[in-house]
Amino acid sequence: MAFTAADVKNLREMTGVGMMDCKKALTASDGDMDKAVEWLREKGMAASAKKAGRIAAEGMAYATVVDGVGVVVEVNAETDFVGKNEKFVNFVKGVAATVAKENPANLEALMSCKYVDTDLTVEQQQQEMVLVIGENIKVRRFARFADGVSVSYVHAGGKIGVLVNLETDLPAEKVEEVGKDVAMQIAALNPRFWDKAQVTEDVLAEEKKIMMVQMANDPKMANKPEQVREKIVMGKLNKFYAENCLLQQEFVKDNSMSIEKYIASAAKALGGTITFKDAVRFEKGEGIEKKQENFAEEIASMVKKA
Repeated sequence: MAFTAADVKNLREMTGVGMMDCKKALTASDGDMDKAVEWLREKGMAASAKKAGRIAAEGMAYATVVDGVGVVVEVNAETDFVGKNEKFVNFVKGVAATVAKENPANLEALMSCKYVDTDLTVEQQQQEMVLVIGENIKVRRFARFADGVSVSYVHAGGKIGVLVNLETDLPAEKVEEVGKDVAMQIAALNPRFWDKAQVTEDVLAEEKKIMMVQMANDPKMANKPEQVREKIVMGKLNKFYAENCLLQQEFVKDNSMSIEKYIASAAKALGGTITFKDAVRFEKGEGIEKKQENFAEEIASMVKKA
């Protein structure tokens, strides 16, 4: 399988490894991106790499709580400029309010709901926004928590929207700070799992395999008995959990404790119980491939037309 310069660039963005090593990895892997990531990891050049596509599309990710109902939505636009437009932002907030009020089963159902405070459906209101703003606008996804206490967080004006759902015997306003701290952690570190109990056997098997290959490639470790290497791998899995699982992650604001311990400590200080139940993190454009523009060619074509 052949690969292109764009593939090398994408692999570099996924792994943080230099261009030449990315090229070697793709060559060794016959152009297969997943195998190239694994090759780099086995060589100890890359940490865990996410398989999500490049973050490219514009628009806004937005999270809020409406009458106790937590909502997070993503609405896409063509340019970053429109993503900051007041009319567009108000439309996104209206979509979130509609989700909170109507509890649609899926995106198709949402588009058929009455957009808040209008006689139009969400789809019709979206079409109105396209006409007013002059760009393609599309409601992409949403999530909703009706139970428990939800806390919302929006990062960088809509680049990331996070909704955290907690179970607690305390008033919602008392756990707001805890929820916000957890949401900010999720926004910053984007954990693959919420808790180590969610890590599947196939993921663990893949991690163990890569760790064993790394040690086999290390002159200091290669001669150690396999049983010894297996024990070392089991120890390294704790590091994997601490890097990839929210509750086991080091709390960014206080590295003396994990998120799990921070929540327990905060609950004790407040005189109640707080349990992390779930969360949703939307990053605008996540997994959407943006068209690669060649500005030199575009300018050249404009000059020719002139």
